[in-house]
Amino acid sequence: MPPWRMSRTFPGSPVAIAEARRFVTAFLRRWPGVDDAELIVSELATNAVRHSESGRFGGCFTVAIQVDRDKVWLGVLDQGGPRIPRPLPPPLDGEGGRGLALVAGLAMNWGVTGDSQGRIVWASMDLAPYKVSPR
Repeated sequence: MPPWRMSRTFPGSPVAIAEARRFVTAFLRRWPGVDDAELIVSELATNAVRHSESGRFGGCFTVAIQVDRDKVWLGVLDQGGPRIPRPLPPPLDGEGGRGLALVAGLAMNWGVTGDSQGRIVWASMDLAPYKVSPR
């Protein structure tokens, strides 16, 4: 069976992050691991809006999903910016800074492709561990 692919572009506003989550849950609603996939996209979309040019007036970001058997690939394409996305140590005030560390904990792999003009921050999930084995 060939992989399933779907993508959608959203305005670069905080309100669109909830729409990106709904997009993922609608597309993956019957797949195991949908809650983790929703959380991953939420974190990646939040970073796109907060830390890239996507969050400026008129900006946008795109969420892409590819499902192939027991694997899901999730990517958020942003409009770039001066900083390269990377996990940070937890902040002293307890607010923010944990998004990519959370993604790294949920995903089998993750990474960044692109440059200051635009990039894809992506994560892949192995769905096999989510399946319930018969008794």
